[in-house]
Amino acid sequence: MAAGATFAALRHRNYRIWAIAGFVSVVGTWMQVLGVNWYVLSRTGSATSMGFAVLLQALPTLLLSVWGGALADRLRARPLLIAAQAAHAALAAGLAVVAVTGAGGLPAIYAISLATGAVSAIEGPVMGRWASTLVDRETLGNALALGSLTNSAGRILGMSAGAVVVAVVGPALLFVINSASFVAVVAALFLVRERERHIGEPVAAPTPADSSIRAGFRYLRRQPVVLVALALSFVLGSLGRNYQVTMAAMSDGPLRGGASGYGLLSTVFALGTVLGALLAARRRDLGYGVLVGAGLVASALQIVAGLAPGTMSFAAVILPIAAAAVVIDTTVGARAQLDTDYLMRGRVLAALAVTGSVSAAVGAPLLGWLSEHAGPRQTLVLAGAIAAVATAAAGVALDRLHGCRVRQRVAKAVPVVRRPVRRVATTAARVVGPATVPARRATVAAAPGVRPTRTPIPAARPGPPRPAAGRPVPPPVRLAHRPASSESGTGVPAPASTQAPGA
Repeated sequence: MAAGATFAALRHRNYRIWAIAGFVSVVGTWMQVLGVNWYVLSRTGSATSMGFAVLLQALPTLLLSVWGGALADRLRARPLLIAAQAAHAALAAGLAVVAVTGAGGLPAIYAISLATGAVSAIEGPVMGRWASTLVDRETLGNALALGSLTNSAGRILGMSAGAVVVAVVGPALLFVINSASFVAVVAALFLVRERERHIGEPVAAPTPADSSIRAGFRYLRRQPVVLVALALSFVLGSLGRNYQVTMAAMSDGPLRGGASGYGLLSTVFALGTVLGALLAARRRDLGYGVLVGAGLVASALQIVAGLAPGTMSFAAVILPIAAAAVVIDTTVGARAQLDTDYLMRGRVLAALAVTGSVSAAVGAPLLGWLSEHAGPRQTLVLAGAIAAVATAAAGVALDRLHGCRVRQRVAKAVPVVRRPVRRVATTAARVVGPATVPARRATVAAAPGVRPTRTPIPAARPGPPRPAAGRPVPPPVRLAHRPASSESGTGVPAPASTQAPGA
């Protein structure tokens, strides 16, 4: 596919403006994340305290996202978004004051983190619904993929540049930069042309009862396809997405890579998200077949990752896993918006945000506990196997709901990742060593797109000649019984949110 199709959403003037502003804001956001983590860790020396600050930012999403979704479907987006950007800028400036003067100390940092999470929880559905109107329906999937690319690239730049700034100057400057970055978003909100927005039409005429939160839940209950996609997103997010936990456990444990190895794996994972965003952007149709195919690929490679003997082989498998994770997120976000009524889009996006937060809150401690008690390798293999079974079950359910169309789309989606997955899986499995040959063969056979060795099927023996009309049929010649070879048979391979600036 041509490069023009990969960046098709950039043909829309409104989206180009929004993408530039979003990139600036994402860079500032990740700088602030690094600054908060460093400040708390330097003051307390406790990783638990640092994790508590992260939890305070994520907790409001579980409680307030549904309210944000209702507001997104009820009120005008532009005034709400401008107010949210102003609140974010003020909170970032407050962090800078605390970092410079020390006023309030850690309690002030925790309070500001909680307030930042609350603003993001309300803002997220509003931002997602509004940003989806910057492109037409046919380009929405591409816009979501480019949003993932913007977020991944902004994260890499923000974290790397922030590490240099915090080492030379300290975290206060990072907070100042993030506060100033929200000016770009406000400017973009004013520069977007209202007449060029693509506002969808509701399926039915809205009534006052349709604006409530309960109406959103009732609507989702009547959308079984979306519910299956959200359930699969939860399983893959909790068992197959919390690689910050499993990468750290593998690097500190069997891989013996230490902090440097963990840093390398984190960088490779970030690069994988960029590649995944580009891969999703090249897809014209992000359907449920792509979702099931990417889920099976990620789950199978997660099993391979558990068998990787060294840091480099583990990194080689992490790269396509990260790419598949972005494809999964982009596809779920696209289907959640394309397959639902525009009137309910804000509340559907809120449900998607809550699903992501719950999966992270459940999966991270579960994978950490399993890594401590069962071992990191066993955790990866077990989680990958469960995720593969859940993906297959979701594929069957979606296939029935769509009249067997998902099965055909999976077959079309798998060749997109067949060759790179086959190379990575074969290379990673080959270096495991002779001691794990049986496990390696089983894993490679389970990886989608990896063709198992097939025993040639002998040519069919010709049957007895058909007698001419009127002639008696001669008795068949009975041959001595020959037992079938134990190696006969053939193997069958296993089936294969526009990112809100400042979020």
